[in-house]
Amino acid sequence: MTEEHLAREFAEHRSVLVGAAYRVVGSVSDAEDVVQEAWLRWAAIDHDDIRDPRAYLIRITTRLALNRLREQKSRREQYVGPWLPEPLSTDDDPAAAAELADSVSMAMLVVLETLSPLERATFVLREVFDLPYDEIADTLGRSESAVRQLAHRARGHVHARQPRHRVDKARHDELTMRFMQAAGSGDFDEVVALLAPDAVLISDGGGKKRAALRPIHGAEKIARWLFAVIAENPTFEIRRGTLNGEVAYIAYDGDVPDTVAFLETTDGLISDLYLIRNPDKLGQVPPIEP
Repeated sequence: MTEEHLAREFAEHRSVLVGAAYRVVGSVSDAEDVVQEAWLRWAAIDHDDIRDPRAYLIRITTRLALNRLREQKSRREQYVGPWLPEPLSTDDDPAAAAELADSVSMAMLVVLETLSPLERATFVLREVFDLPYDEIADTLGRSESAVRQLAHRARGHVHARQPRHRVDKARHDELTMRFMQAAGSGDFDEVVALLAPDAVLISDGGGKKRAALRPIHGAEKIARWLFAVIAENPTFEIRRGTLNGEVAYIAYDGDVPDTVAFLETTDGLISDLYLIRNPDKLGQVPPIEP
């Protein structure tokens, strides 16, 4: 098989592989590095016995992503404040957006962050890509029974953290739009009214932008913190966009993205807010459009 043919076959699956790696490592740049390493492995092996190139490549990529996640451990431990995944753009690749679907929403990625590395890799391989347990066991170097236990624990943990009722998209968009308009107009009471009493805000500045060093709990505390940030940045322009296959709100400082906000709703109120402010994580955010 020629290198040109191998490259063409690899390119057919590349967006899926980036998505697989991204789900495990939570970083676009790390996912791209993992996929590049997967290509080197793919180009060097004997392909005669590979029946399903897509499944094989997903397995290689997930194994490499798991190694990268373990390497990140010291970085994560030294990180200033909460760590949130890097927003991902799929605007240029509708097929990739469809493939990623709900499994790369910010809320899902935050849940995946709470799993062990092995649980996270198992969940991605089983729940997202529906690989058989024996192939997952071979990928992770574990017994099939151990993999089944990992899958059971990961699935239970994820389901326990997900909303019990699927939120209507139109209602979600209406609530989040009202919330952003109230915040932009300085309507403190309306912002508080739209937040669930036990709402949680997590902000990631990485020590480079103002962010809370711990999650903020409660509607009034969240509103006060948000308005303090807005007061410091009166020239922000807020635009609605799509990242991670979902609605996101992007605050631009001039032409430069400063903050990306993802809002989750439960029972008709804003329940979770994820704000990414670390400039190192905003490389996928599109520039402001005229």
